[in-house]
Amino acid sequence: MTLFAQHRAFCAVLCLDLALIIPVIAQAAATPAAPAMVNTVPGMPAVIVPDNLYSEQTAGRFSSAVAGDLPRVYVPHIQSNDVYVIDPATRKVVDRFRVGINPQHVVPSWDLKTLWVANNAEGRRDGSLTPIDPKTGKPGKSIPVDDPYNMYFSPDGKSAIVVAEAQQRLDFRDPHTMALQFSVAVPGCGGINHADFAIDGRFAIFTCEFSSGLAKVDLVNRQVLGYLKLSKGGMPQDIRISPDGSTFFVADMMADGVFVIDGASFKETGFVKTGIGTHGLYPSRDGRKLYVTNRGSNKIHGKAHGKGSVSVMDFATRTVDVTWPIPGGGSPDMGNLSGDGKTLWVSGRYDNVVYAIDTIDGRVDTIKVGTEPHGLTVWPQPGRYSLGHTGNMR
Repeated sequence: MTLFAQHRAFCAVLCLDLALIIPVIAQAAATPAAPAMVNTVPGMPAVIVPDNLYSEQTAGRFSSAVAGDLPRVYVPHIQSNDVYVIDPATRKVVDRFRVGINPQHVVPSWDLKTLWVANNAEGRRDGSLTPIDPKTGKPGKSIPVDDPYNMYFSPDGKSAIVVAEAQQRLDFRDPHTMALQFSVAVPGCGGINHADFAIDGRFAIFTCEFSSGLAKVDLVNRQVLGYLKLSKGGMPQDIRISPDGSTFFVADMMADGVFVIDGASFKETGFVKTGIGTHGLYPSRDGRKLYVTNRGSNKIHGKAHGKGSVSVMDFATRTVDVTWPIPGGGSPDMGNLSGDGKTLWVSGRYDNVVYAIDTIDGRVDTIKVGTEPHGLTVWPQPGRYSLGHTGNMR
């Protein structure tokens, strides 16, 4: 073979190789890189899908720990000091029982074996936590605990975090006996009440209802990292993290919408208008939408039949898809989604009712309950563990 023929043969092979390789390279370049695995704190369950931390609370993904639990909605009443129990199938009240003074929220435990009623006894020192056995729906003996307005759990499950609102303090307690482990003072957070946790479990952001801001708390070193004053000077309530863990959304009942907060820099980056008295935040079972309850009043003690509504916000676009008004007016407050994600259950705070809201078309069923219902929970819920509140599942 001549030198010229050898050169032509080499070029032909090279061109063929390039023709095969270049499309592969182009395809690889066009394919987004998979999200990096999340390096969580020791003891915290792994984040299965790094760009959707809600992946394990999708419809039907129930833990074996809740097998045999009664399907129920547990409704605490601040004024009548009791809990009503609703059968979600019949939408009727099937039981009621007394608990402590001023029950605020019903909180699923980290291990999903107990539902705790947080009785904060406003203005008194005889607060308590009442356990409910979800397999029987019956309460146990209350445990004396100082000022439990709300309760969360550390991501590793080693501590219950009692939000002592009046004391501006977080009390870390044994998650079973509620014996005090240690406390973290949060003096710059007046009205500390709701929280959500970083995707890796290293910090939490708490809302400060009476100081119009937020507090960022280091859960590893047990210290406050800083405070953030919100731009509109409102009254922040519930808070939820975005599916990818980068952003926190904060409901504000005075600003009538949701603040957008960058978790890493702890800076306000946006605001989404929703409705009057924005209050509770609940991710859809697929992690794509955020249901936002608007209580219909900017006052702590509002009136019945206000301009209450529920807005459906898209996590990705940060825009409101639709807002459903409560027919005849109402006061949707706190609650959670049914296990299949088809019904949003929320208390009607000033109307002494519970709303069962269809998540497809916003149709509302109303169930009469006791005086001033607040942080109800729906049980069981999908998920491997609970970070607290009315079912912050992961």
